[in-house]
Amino acid sequence: MIKAAPELSAAVQRSFDAHIHKTLATLRADGSPRISGQEASFRDGQLWLGMMLDSRKAQDLLRDPRFALHSATVDPEMPDGDAKLSGRAEEITDQETFDWFIGQEREEKGEEPPQPFHLFRVEVDEIVLTTLGGDPPDHLVIETWRDRRGTTRFERR
Repeated sequence: MIKAAPELSAAVQRSFDAHIHKTLATLRADGSPRISGQEASFRDGQLWLGMMLDSRKAQDLLRDPRFALHSATVDPEMPDGDAKLSGRAEEITDQETFDWFIGQEREEKGEEPPQPFHLFRVEVDEIVLTTLGGDPPDHLVIETWRDRRGTTRFERR
């Protein structure tokens, strides 16, 4: 996902892959936030978002491509961490890439996604992974990568 931070990227991807459903934040036409459930696929070093045709969240991204995505944090022990990322989504309209994505989904899940749908490729600007540190766990460890700033790590007690 992020070549400049391969270990952090891999940990963030593991956190996202731990559960099917994520939470997507988009911007409505009036600028207010919208929260929606979302699945996400990591393919070929990229993050992909598929959405029902003409869904509100797809319309939001077509109007303003900025978004944030949060992993499903269902276990308070956070064994895979709590991951967030943000960036910009670009709708894929060329048939060759669209067909490639459908083939990838078919290969992994044994079926094609319901069609028609919007497909977005994501340009990631920021990733954040929060884990518990200490033995026993007594503080948060927050690792962040931001475009043009690189990676930072700090602990919060």
